Amino acid sequence: MKYLMLLLILGLGMGCAKDIRPKKPDNLIAKEQMVNVLYDIAILNAAKGALKNVLEEEGIYPQKYLFEKHKIDSLQFAQSNDYYSYDVSTYEEIIDQVNAKIEAQRKIYEDKVDKEAKRQQRKKDSIRKLSDRVNQALIKPDVKAKTDTTQ
Repeated sequence: MKYLMLLLILGLGMGCAKDIRPKKPDNLIAKEQMVNVLYDIAILNAAKGALKNVLEEEGIYPQKYLFEKHKIDSLQFAQSNDYYSYDVSTYEEIIDQVNAKIEAQRKIYEDKVDKEAKRQQRKKDSIRKLSDRVNQALIKPDVKAKTDTTQ
């Protein structure tokens, strides 16, 4: 009985050890395009989480938009994703490129936001200075008028 169980476990282990690498699809998405597709998925998922109703009101359906933009279909994407994800190092390269692209775009937008914040602060400072000058100009004649009436 013990030997039978041992043989059964060994048989299952050997059967599961078979390499079941997905075969390369005929219409495999190129790595560079896969980076762009996964980047767009990340952006669309972020937008969908924050602005789903706005996107739908504008007639933008993220999944449909993605497939049309990259001229792919869901089966082609699924097969390509399975193929690339089987090789962990290749998929990590793709994901690293996606993350680098996201980080580069984040930096660009942060710089734009910082420039706009500085511009708005300069505008507020200019308005405050102008307001101070106007107030001082209004106060000086009042002070002079009061000193004239007290003499």
